[in-house]
Amino acid sequence: MTSNIVQIRKKGSLTVPIEIRNKYSLNEGDLFTLIDLGDGAFMLTPRISQVNRLGRQIAELVQEENISLDDLLNSLDEERERYYKDHYAAD
Repeated sequence: MTSNIVQIRKKGSLTVPIEIRNKYSLNEGDLFTLIDLGDGAFMLTPRISQVNRLGRQIAELVQEENISLDDLLNSLDEERERYYKDHYAAD
């Protein structure tokens, strides 16, 4: 376990040392959860956006499967049509 000294700056900003940002792939705009442990101690944990995580997974799959934008858009149109038929079309 390592320890680092950080300073609270204007408007409560903290600067996370570059070594920690690189180690955990932290970037500007990332969200964190601050948990008050009591007695002046707290824990700061990264909160990964589910939208960003899912977006990255989709991008990786698209690249791995060599899927084009046209393929994605056509599939989306097909899914919309199926959804409409299943939920709104008269029997």
